[in-house]
Order: sequence, then C-alpha cells, then structure tokens
Amino acid sequence: MALILSIETATQVCSVSIHRDGMLLGVTELYLENVHSQKLLGLISDLFGQLGLVRKDLAAVAVSSGPGSYTGLRIGVSVAKGFAYALDIPLVGIGTLHGLAAQAIHLCREGDFVIPMIDARRMEVYAGVFDSQGNAIKAPEPTVLDLNPYLAYLNEGEVYFLGDGLAKATEVLDHQNSRFLPFCNTSRSLGELAYQKFLKGEFEDLAYFEPNYLKEFRVLQSKKNPFLV
Repeated sequence: MALILSIETATQVCSVSIHRDGMLLGVTELYLENVHSQKLLGLISDLFGQLGLVRKDLAAVAVSSGPGSYTGLRIGVSVAKGFAYALDIPLVGIGTLHGLAAQAIHLCREGDFVIPMIDARRMEVYAGVFDSQGNAIKAPEPTVLDLNPYLAYLNEGEVYFLGDGLAKATEVLDHQNSRFLPFCNTSRSLGELAYQKFLKGEFEDLAYFEPNYLKEFRVLQSKKNPFLV
C-alpha cells in the first residue's frame, strides 16, 4: 500500500493531507496569508499524530508545483524535497491548476470544460483548460481578463470555473454556460493524482526540480528609499 503525503502551498491556503492508495485519510489546512513558513511543518507533524502514523511509513511525497505564489511554492517544494531526501522516497510534482481542476471533474458531462484560475494580481490570472476527463487541453498561462477569453469553450458546453481568481472574474466570464464553483486549492485533490503518477513511476529529479512560476519573480525597488527593495 502506498502512503503519500501531499503539500499545497501555491496560494494563501496552507494545506497538507495523507492518502493511502489515492484514498484520503486525513487533511489539515489554514486559510491565512503568509503563514506557510511558520505553520507548514507543524501542520504536517499534527496530521501524522492525528492519524497515528510515522514518517517512515511514507512511500512518496507530493507537492503542488505551480503556478502560484513565488514564496509559497518555494516553501512547499523545499519541504517536500527535504522529506523525499531524508526518507529516500520519490517526489511527485502535481501542477497546481491540475490539482484544482480535479475537484470539478466529477461534475462534468461529456463536452464540458473545467477552467481553474489562480489570482495573479490586477486583472490577470493563471489559468488552464481541462476537458471532462481531466485532460489538459490548454497549458497553464497568464491570462488578462479584460474581455472574456473563453467564449469558444462556453459556446460548446458548460464551463466550470473555480479558484481564487474568480473573485475578480465572474462579471467578465458571465455567460449562460458559466458555472462558478466556490472551490480553492487544497491538498485533498493532490493525493489521487499523485497516486496515479506513483504507479507509473513518474517522479521528479530531486536535484533539478523547480516550481513552475510561469512568470519571472521580480523584486521591486522602493521609491521612497533607493537602498531598499
């Protein structure tokens, strides 16, 4: 039996869960900004204690691999790598939007679509398009929501939108076939996807694996003090 620890820190949600053969055993998460570095290891330790498990029982560790918050992704991937290295177990990377989309696939009929979106500041989101079987048909990309960029899909079938990017997108995406779901990122949806990859032996290289940021991280210089960034 494969016991997999899953870590989701790509957004403001700090979430960890443990699955056995793709079935959820337990989850713990916080919906607070900027707590990942302080709380992640404690959440993991608490979850192991609640379930009566020990770390050496793990067969793999999975992590949300982006896109998302630069800092959040770095923290999640660093902790996941640490577990994988210390326990000599494989690391499984799951695209953040893939994990988000997985929450809506069970609602789809043939010909429907799922479009997960993560807030990327201003009127931009990170988004991808998935079919009713959960297959990616449009790779994750930064998308500006000044006009509805998904009319072609909406004219074909129902489209399920979800993620924290919806807060600024519902008016732009309004359509008779739009379905807005109040779901955000969670490690709950990573475990089953991770187990599928585990069975196929699709693991990441610990030395070279990096999050998929989609955009370069830039440090802005302070206008008040040129010596600060």
